Amino acid sequence: MKISWFKLSRFTDLLGNAAKVLATIALLGTAGLAQQTVAMLEPAIPAAPVLAAVSPRILPEAPSSQHQFWDNENRVLFGAVVAGSAADFAVTYSNLQNGGRELNPVTRILSGSTTGLAVNFVGQAAGVVGLSYFFHKTGHHKLERLTPLLSFGASAYAVSYGLMHR
Repeated sequence: MKISWFKLSRFTDLLGNAAKVLATIALLGTAGLAQQTVAMLEPAIPAAPVLAAVSPRILPEAPSSQHQFWDNENRVLFGAVVAGSAADFAVTYSNLQNGGRELNPVTRILSGSTTGLAVNFVGQAAGVVGLSYFFHKTGHHKLERLTPLLSFGASAYAVSYGLMHR
C-alpha cells in the first residue's frame, strides 16, 4: 500500500501545528500562573482573634450495657468456632488422606503435613478470637459477635462440602 507524498505531508503539517499550539498553551499558561497582583505582594493585616466562650461539658457515663469479653455469649460463640474448626480439620484431613485436594489456596500451602494442617485450623480459631477482641476493645460489639458467627458459618459450609464430595 502506497501513501502519497501529499497525504503524508499534510499529516506532518497537522502534527507540527498541534505541537505549536500545545507549546503556546504551555508557555502562556505558566506565565499566567506566575503573575501576582498587588494585593498578593502586600502583607496581610492579621485580624484580631475572636475568642468564644466555651463551657465545660461533662460527658455522660458509659452505658451499663457494656459487657465483659468472656461473657456467656462469647464463650458459646468461640466454642462453636473451635468445634467448627475441629470438624473442618477432621474432614479435610480425611479427604486429603483419600486422595482429595484442598480447595482453599491458603490452607493448601499448609496441607502437606498433619502438623501444618492443624496449625492452620488452630491459627484460624485464634485469629477469630483475636479479631473479636479487637472489635470489643474498639467498641464495635456487633462486629465482635458477627466475627465468630461468620467463621462458624464458613467452617460449617466447608465441612458439608467436604462430606458431600468424598
